[in-house]
Amino acid sequence: MTAAQATAPATAQAATRQATPRRTAWGVVRSVLYAVGLPLVLLAAWWVATADSESPFNPPLSEILATFGPTWFSGDSFADTRFVQDVLPSLGRLLVGYAIALVLGIGLGVLIGAVRPLRELAEPVLEFFRAIPPPVMVPVLMLFLGVGTSMRVFVIATGALWPILLNTVEGVRGLDPVLKDTARAFRFGRWGRVRRLMLPGASPQIVTGARQALSIAIILMVISEMFAARDGLGFSVVQFQRSFAVPEMWSGVIMLGLLGVLLSFVFRVATAAVLAWYHGYLRSQRGGA
Repeated sequence: MTAAQATAPATAQAATRQATPRRTAWGVVRSVLYAVGLPLVLLAAWWVATADSESPFNPPLSEILATFGPTWFSGDSFADTRFVQDVLPSLGRLLVGYAIALVLGIGLGVLIGAVRPLRELAEPVLEFFRAIPPPVMVPVLMLFLGVGTSMRVFVIATGALWPILLNTVEGVRGLDPVLKDTARAFRFGRWGRVRRLMLPGASPQIVTGARQALSIAIILMVISEMFAARDGLGFSVVQFQRSFAVPEMWSGVIMLGLLGVLLSFVFRVATAAVLAWYHGYLRSQRGGA
């Protein structure tokens, strides 16, 4: 064996070790490009399409972006800005209502999904409320709760509840009977079955319902603030529209979109941690196949 032949495997391994970081770095760059590519294209198209616009209802994107900072972040102090006075209260009500929906939806969903007689009793009622569009309930709830913070939080919670609840019920209902028999064989208690079997087994569907509920919660946050409100992001957008401050109104729409992107990113990070075991299981199944 020549020296060149002896050193060939080591050279190949070294080349592989050097190529792997490059591929990993390229994968990160590609993911970033995929994430921001389409938004940048859409912004560029919007910029070009409105560059010469003279319509008061469709101002140039450059004018909208120029008003974004002064509209939301200008004031005598940061505490006096619209971001603090309107955006943060909206975000707080959204998070509180969404948290209530998560707790109630998962808790009731596990109970209804685990107890068959209760599920058969509750299913017609659940399907009835599922068919009602959540925004329709806003005027009804205003009659009983008024127009304060409690009404807006309740609207968000009730609207976001149903996707979480129904997906949790179906997730618990669809658990593998073999896993249930295994839990009985190991003599898990009720809380042990919930913690070790039902919640992990139903977590993929729970996450699916939670993602749907987050979109609904954002919509209801804005809608609830458009009815006789005194603060909030939806209130600001309506006030700009009524005073014909169209660039400021569009800046509110952009702010809402940015909040949606931020919440979606936080949700993805949280669910990646919650479903780490599930993704690992899928990778092992693909590797075994």
